[in-house]
Amino acid sequence: MNMLDDEDDQSFHATRDGYSHLSDVEWDAVERMGSIMGIHAVSVMLEALNRDAQHATTAKFIRNELDAEREKVALLHQQGSQQAELLREQGAQQFELLRQQQAAAGGSMHSRRPETLKIDISEYRGVEEDSLLRWFVELDDAIRARRIDDGDMQVAFAQSNLAGRAKTWALGLKLHYPYAFGSLEVFKSRLRQTFEPTRAEFRARTELLKLKQGKRDLHAYAQHIRHLTSCISSSPMNLMNTRWFRYSCRVLRMVPSRLNCSDLN
Repeated sequence: MNMLDDEDDQSFHATRDGYSHLSDVEWDAVERMGSIMGIHAVSVMLEALNRDAQHATTAKFIRNELDAEREKVALLHQQGSQQAELLREQGAQQFELLRQQQAAAGGSMHSRRPETLKIDISEYRGVEEDSLLRWFVELDDAIRARRIDDGDMQVAFAQSNLAGRAKTWALGLKLHYPYAFGSLEVFKSRLRQTFEPTRAEFRARTELLKLKQGKRDLHAYAQHIRHLTSCISSSPMNLMNTRWFRYSCRVLRMVPSRLNCSDLN
């Protein structure tokens, strides 16, 4: 007697009682076999097998299903690992790209020329009224503010601020000796030797010690003190123990300026 209906659309549940020796798990496996192989084929197979063979067949089918599921899980795990590795590589590439962009931006900022301050200075004419020492101070301040680091450019800038006798002298010297000013220090030294005789400082020192206020107001008197002091370029004066020093300190304190008594030491 057929335990299974030959109709392909007939459910196995209709003949479940004919295979009561199979467990529910085994019968579920038989139904899954029918959905894969077809009801008729499964029916013929079961009828051809004894009970032990039916148990063995369903057990093998279940094992095959489990193995297939394990392979799916392993494949998904492998794909997930590959996806995770791909994401890590993409993240590393994005991080490296960002680092390079930041490094390039930082490099462009460092390579940018620092801001400069354009300071104009007075022209040195080489006459007695001009203080070469004060002009040197102005020159050095302007070179630092303009960030002129090249030696030739420093000399050229200094020459551009000469006038009168001093300019004529510099041009004449370079006409005969193109490399007469090898550096800014050489330029200063030659300028000092030409326009500031050794006795110029002595005259300023002597005039400073003999200086009296006279008919000048206090401000003009203090300014003259500062002018003469700035003309002394070599070894600083040591007038700490003189009455002139103590008196001058009182005058300079009454007329504040960047120059104070400590500048006279």
